[in-house]
Amino acid sequence: MSLETITNQLGQLIQRMDQFLEQSTSDNRQPQLDLDQYLAFRWHNHYQHLIPVIHPDLTDISDLIGIDAQIKRLDQNTRQFLQDLPANHVLLWGDRGTGKSSLVKGMLVRYASDGLRLIEVGKQGLLFLPEIVETVWGRPEKYLLFCDDLSFNVEESAYRELKAMLEGGISARPENVLIYATSNRRHLMPRQVSDNKFPVDDSDELYPRESTEEKVSLSDRFGLRLAFYRISRPTYLQIVSHYAQRRAIDLSDQELHQLALEWEANSSVRSGRAARQFIDDLEGQLRLQ
Repeated sequence: MSLETITNQLGQLIQRMDQFLEQSTSDNRQPQLDLDQYLAFRWHNHYQHLIPVIHPDLTDISDLIGIDAQIKRLDQNTRQFLQDLPANHVLLWGDRGTGKSSLVKGMLVRYASDGLRLIEVGKQGLLFLPEIVETVWGRPEKYLLFCDDLSFNVEESAYRELKAMLEGGISARPENVLIYATSNRRHLMPRQVSDNKFPVDDSDELYPRESTEEKVSLSDRFGLRLAFYRISRPTYLQIVSHYAQRRAIDLSDQELHQLALEWEANSSVRSGRAARQFIDDLEGQLRLQ
């Protein structure tokens, strides 16, 4: 093979590599996104841009029973936010299936016509909070950064970005962005019994109180913290009756509640989610017959 042939082949190979790299760069470039057309978005970690949620999972707040106090408090904070009044970041914490995430999505349904928008941010997406904020900075809409089912280990770095965004970072906080987060943990980080024992023990920690303060400092930066507890049995049956009425399930209250209690006995928790799952199963069985 002649030197000229080898040179031509190398030139073609280099040209193909240049084309490939140019295409890759173009694919990773943030596409033009019309923020006016959508109500909800999701942060894409790999491409580092927002993508629209074409079919958002919307919640009717009237379906949320037994959490009236939490609904009233979150609604008030959201209205303050929409009217350019001081408002707080919110942590909704407590038992699973009690309506935390549904309540946040319910705010979008209630106030979308007033300019409220929702951006879902996963745990790893918290590392890109400055980029997310810059994307919507100065826009007329109001954006809730929705962090669902949050929990951290001390070793994870994402929670430090969240702390800085909540309070204490060098960047200013935009007036059109708030963080609404949900978690099963009150302090978002695991705590041990030994955290309450401040004298030096067998560990190498010289100042154990400082470790404890580090664990609780994240949740303290949420100005508003709403607790959700396991619902009572009467409330559970009330939710069951509510869903049954909406689905037009033709059963007597006695029969409906008996089946619901049997479902609860086989469930891991008594909650609004369990009530809805029971109605889904019951409606499916009745329609199948």
